[in-house]
Amino acid sequence: MKMTNAITALSALAQEHRLRAFRHLVQAGPDGLAAGEIAERLGLAPAAVSFHLSQLFHAGLVLSQRQGRRVIYSANFESMRGLLAFLTEDCCDGRPEICGGLPAFAPSASKRGTRERKVG
Repeated sequence: MKMTNAITALSALAQEHRLRAFRHLVQAGPDGLAAGEIAERLGLAPAAVSFHLSQLFHAGLVLSQRQGRRVIYSANFESMRGLLAFLTEDCCDGRPEICGGLPAFAPSASKRGTRERKVG
């Protein structure tokens, strides 16, 4: 993931309603949720939720699909994994005992850590 994409995604998540909406979508899994259901769960007006979902969509964090008159939103898990990998890429300088399970999100960091342990 490029730095600019990570900044855009993190900026989109740096707002309470968008972060809560995204977490609901992650919990819902690939089937996602209708915009109206998200609005109900967040206790927000549908127009406000549409604005927040639009911000998440433009950041690449959510996908949308029209089903009749409803729009179903789902988390973009590939993008989420990319963001997590970007954030943990250089985790603990190849010392997985410090990072716990975080290196699993950044395979390149895990490989570097393995290579470093073999050399050192």
